Amino acid sequence: MSRDPVVLSDLDERGVLTVTLADEENRNALGAHLIAELADILDEADADPAVRVIVLTNRGHVFCAGANLRERSSDAASPPDRPARRVDPLDVFARFRSSPKPYVGRIAGHCVAGGMGLAAAMDISVAIDEAKFGFTEVRIGVAPAMISVLCLPKMRRADAKAAMLRGNRFLAPEAVEMGLINAAVPADQLNAEVDAIVSDLLLGGPDAIAATKQLTEHVPNMAVDDAFEWTKQLSNELFRGPQAQEGMKAFLEKRPPVWPVD
Repeated sequence: MSRDPVVLSDLDERGVLTVTLADEENRNALGAHLIAELADILDEADADPAVRVIVLTNRGHVFCAGANLRERSSDAASPPDRPARRVDPLDVFARFRSSPKPYVGRIAGHCVAGGMGLAAAMDISVAIDEAKFGFTEVRIGVAPAMISVLCLPKMRRADAKAAMLRGNRFLAPEAVEMGLINAAVPADQLNAEVDAIVSDLLLGGPDAIAATKQLTEHVPNMAVDDAFEWTKQLSNELFRGPQAQEGMKAFLEKRPPVWPVD
């Protein structure tokens, strides 16, 4: 018997793919089915030149409740319908960071535990201001281990220690102050804020967007001399490319660029 999908996707005419976590019954927890379906959609998005921007959002009042504790508990029964393939959540988190395409988090609900890693993995993220965040792992006897790889680089050490050790919940504006997300807005302004971000991203050349993601990931961890050498080569490659040629020509002709697909 087939089951309803727990991750939905919709591609609009601009090339914006909206991916919706839709497992409301399990509060969009990172269970085997959700992870597998999300991985399949990400694979397709990366391979499809028509996809320019990916927006990750949620159905229901929870963006993501973290690990699926029913599945992770030692007392849990084996699920009768396993997904077609088993995907490690780390592979999904890594995909967001390594993808050449920009990911925007539209966080329309609460976000705790492993969900914090999902939010932090986005390139740009916006939440409704009443959404609650929290590293709640210690309160069930575990640690925010894997998601710390995503969250700690964005946070001050003092904020990270307090939030992760206390395990308490806090509102989205405090998550902004910690550097975990970019903005918190009233619910009735969420669509407008996300649309403004997406519109800006669509103005950039796809190759330039991909290269800029590489810069933000790698340069902070490189020695200065190595960083200068690598970025010089990257810059030269981009300037020689067809998208840069079109971008400069369009700028000089005072018209919007028409990005060629390599």
